[in-house]
Amino acid sequence: MLAHSISFSSADARSSLVALPEQAGVFALFGADPAAEPYLSKATNLRRRLTRFLSPQPGQSRRLQLAEIVVRIEYTPTGSDLESQLALYDASLSAFGDRANRKLHLLAPAFLRMAIQNAYPRVYVTSKVTKLAADALFGPFPSRVAAERFCDEALNLFLLRRCHEDLNPDPAFPGCAYSEMKMCLAPCFKGCSDERYAEEAEAVRQFLATRGASLLKLLEAERGRASEALEFEKAAQTHARMQKVETVAELAAEIVRPLSELNAVILQPSAEPLQVAVFLVTKGLLSGPAFYSTVGMRHPNEQSGSSSLFAHPTAMEPIPLDSVVQNLGEPAMPVTAASRDVLEQRLDDALAALAASDKRGSKRARQEMLGAHLCLLTRWYYRPAARRVGEIFFPGEDGSFARKAILRGISRVFRAAQTPVEARKPLAPGAEPPTQTGTLEAGGEGVNLAFKNESNHG
Repeated sequence: MLAHSISFSSADARSSLVALPEQAGVFALFGADPAAEPYLSKATNLRRRLTRFLSPQPGQSRRLQLAEIVVRIEYTPTGSDLESQLALYDASLSAFGDRANRKLHLLAPAFLRMAIQNAYPRVYVTSKVTKLAADALFGPFPSRVAAERFCDEALNLFLLRRCHEDLNPDPAFPGCAYSEMKMCLAPCFKGCSDERYAEEAEAVRQFLATRGASLLKLLEAERGRASEALEFEKAAQTHARMQKVETVAELAAEIVRPLSELNAVILQPSAEPLQVAVFLVTKGLLSGPAFYSTVGMRHPNEQSGSSSLFAHPTAMEPIPLDSVVQNLGEPAMPVTAASRDVLEQRLDDALAALAASDKRGSKRARQEMLGAHLCLLTRWYYRPAARRVGEIFFPGEDGSFARKAILRGISRVFRAAQTPVEARKPLAPGAEPPTQTGTLEAGGEGVNLAFKNESNHG
């Protein structure tokens, strides 16, 4: 179920517990009965947490004591909370099946759904996520309240209906308050043609799919035409509407998009040394981690303020002295270009491995898995910036990822994971940076060095 497995005996608990790493991870405790369900959880320090569970201590009757029951321990070290949550869910899915979502309290986040199958489409908030409606679902949002607020403000820019009934247009129908306030095309009493309503519904769908960019583009062109025609009053009115649209668009985060286009690359610290964990989001489903090796990766110093070509991570590789001139007398490829090719090839291999991973299971299991993965993704993404570890990258309009931007992100995530916690805190006015002591191995002898953190040096 998990990456590592060790036997456990209460008579010799110390030898088993010492083998556990002192780092974050997910663990499972198994009893002697193979049919019994395991105890699954995650911890920020595996050895400390399991020592509390499995080391009998007198006078601690209220503490959970499992030493006499457990015969085997499985664990997987993790480098981040997102990796822990995903590993815990995968293990729970194997152990508990359909009950995994309920045990972990994983509820699908809020989305906006456009009922495009209806003759007169409308938009509403829902937490029912299905892959069949992936093109009509827009989100995820941090909460239902946030989704309803964005929905209301967005519909104020259009004339789409807000009623929930299945309409049977009748000219004798009196309409509602929205039709009286000219905030709806009133298809209920044939206040517009079906073609006109379908045009408005498509405009709303484009607005939701692009987080307002489609409407802003139209208004910008309209403002430009009005300015060229010297219709400055009309141009000012269009500009005011653009500002209103921008205000509404700010209510939707960058992650809000059609579920069928919810693709991303997430970078997280890794429990493995000199590596960064890479996760792939494909239509809302998480896969990973794949580990990106930073061995030989030269990291740029972004705080130096330098505008040199050393703005991207490069790979340090030995270059023979006679490679300056090739056999045909042509100049060799620059070292920096070759280095970038090495790093980009590593990234391509990691993404290809993630894309090839297959999430097997029945249709119902995949449906529950989609809701759980969206819940984990939403919990991580909408955390406050100070608490959210790692970075996320979305594809461009052509559907491809900017590899150079991801490589810079890998460098930042790796360097942040290597920075001591106390060094990340801002210094008090007039305070000196903390002095660190390192050991340089040279000729088999350790040399103690004292140095200070300098922002302008690598």
